[in-house]
Amino acid sequence: MEAGGPERRFTPARARQLFWKLSDTARQFRESKTLSPEKALGRRGEDLAHRYLRNAGFTVVARNYRPGVDSEVDIIARERATLVFVEVKSRSSAEFGSPDRAIGAEKQKHILRAARSYTTRAGIEWKDVRFDTISIVFEDPLTIVHRRDAFFDGRAI
Repeated sequence: MEAGGPERRFTPARARQLFWKLSDTARQFRESKTLSPEKALGRRGEDLAHRYLRNAGFTVVARNYRPGVDSEVDIIARERATLVFVEVKSRSSAEFGSPDRAIGAEKQKHILRAARSYTTRAGIEWKDVRFDTISIVFEDPLTIVHRRDAFFDGRAI
């Protein structure tokens, strides 16, 4: 063991984390050249939210689930027996308030439509569903705010 800290082993899990981080970085670089700055920032936010949820013990089931033209869910994850639909909002600064303030009634309706489609196809009971938001502000320091049961009063109608 080296002086100055505990020994860090290179485990398969650590190798996977490094691989995914490198993969995310390469994709983000490519997308920064092809996507608009807003879209590239949004994708980067979704990558961070995905990693955040996995580190928090969630199992990510799907990303960018799009059953129709006008409905989409950024991340679908499991937390024990609960299926969680997560809307991710990213901003370069908090100058105009928290990013999740941009999730209005119309956006919630689109998320609800996608969630109903997914639960119907997967045979999941509606009582086992929750809607969360993750707000990411790319300032120094980076902030990630995870709100559980962010809308629909805990359960959708």
